[in-house]
Amino acid sequence: MILLTPSQRARLLANGRVPDADHIPVVKFFNPFGQGTWLATELDEDGDILFGLADLGYPELGSWSLSEMAAIRLPFGMGIERDLHFEGRFPISVWAEAARAEGSIRAAEQRANHGER
Repeated sequence: MILLTPSQRARLLANGRVPDADHIPVVKFFNPFGQGTWLATELDEDGDILFGLADLGYPELGSWSLSEMAAIRLPFGMGIERDLHFEGRFPISVWAEAARAEGSIRAAEQRANHGER
């Protein structure tokens, strides 16, 4: 699976040129076999370092490598996937607060999708 479409890459790069803003996540990545969810808001000019909310057991704001994420190999030859239906809708600060309160990005997303915000 292509982790970033050209449009998403362009939006992430544009957000990366505006540091310290409370951007809305552009893309969501997830591990289809278990723990691991990432909401990306920015991409550095190097085209590899993403910034956003990462949840590998506890949601934290930070940076990670797109190439390292793409290199992860899971069972059955699968890898990390992009959520094709994700809509950010809220700034990353709202996502971070909700994910910490709910215990995970996935739980916060379920609550938001059911209008329980």
